[in-house]
Amino acid sequence: MWALEVQDLAVRFGEFQALEGVSLRVPEGAFVAIVGPNGAGKSTLLKAVLGLVPFRGEVRVFGRPLGEADPMWFGYVPQIKTFDRTFPALAVELVATGLMRRWPFRLSREAREKALAALERVGALALADRPLGRLSGGQLQRVYLARALIRRPRLLLLDEPATGVDRVGEVDLYRYLEAYQEEAGATVLMITHDWEAAHHASHVLVMNRKVVGFGPPERALTEECLRQAFGHLGHAHELYVGGSRA
Repeated sequence: MWALEVQDLAVRFGEFQALEGVSLRVPEGAFVAIVGPNGAGKSTLLKAVLGLVPFRGEVRVFGRPLGEADPMWFGYVPQIKTFDRTFPALAVELVATGLMRRWPFRLSREAREKALAALERVGALALADRPLGRLSGGQLQRVYLARALIRRPRLLLLDEPATGVDRVGEVDLYRYLEAYQEEAGATVLMITHDWEAAHHASHVLVMNRKVVGFGPPERALTEECLRQAFGHLGHAHELYVGGSRA
């Protein structure tokens, strides 16, 4: 079964064409790294798959039209965390919102236990009762990942999850993701600028408002695809060489 099928997807914001004619099929259990220049529509693609932005075209998730998909199938870690850091809330409460889909003004014992288990899964159990305003960028990323995993999603969408995370924390993050994917058989779509991670993915999507290349890393991360997506190799070429393809 295909985990995700996208056909002729287009997204427009006023006069700006964010995505145009995007089509791809993602096998169930794949780990897809999404790469492309700034403004390439990577975040917009994830939001369209989640139904967060209006679009033309078709999106099917595990064989069902997006409108018929179970919301519990999805886990999402956004790039921009839109909350007030002065809000007097604890990490465990934020994690629980991934299960309850609202702010838990009072946590049940069951919800707290599930939130604690999700935090433990990402090595962040010690952060459970820490105020959100006292978390570092890397700690906050782990809490948001726990929030995405609490519902044990079949499709996990990650928008640059390593932002604000040091190299050690980044390695840990990928280890947690791989462990969850292996255990749950989940499909992962991850926007990343880390080309080492891209080379270790099962599939790579290279895009610039449309699909430039999609497939196994050795087929998608070609010099031709990178030139087409970025306009020139530049920094992309450095990362390409860093991925041991020189």
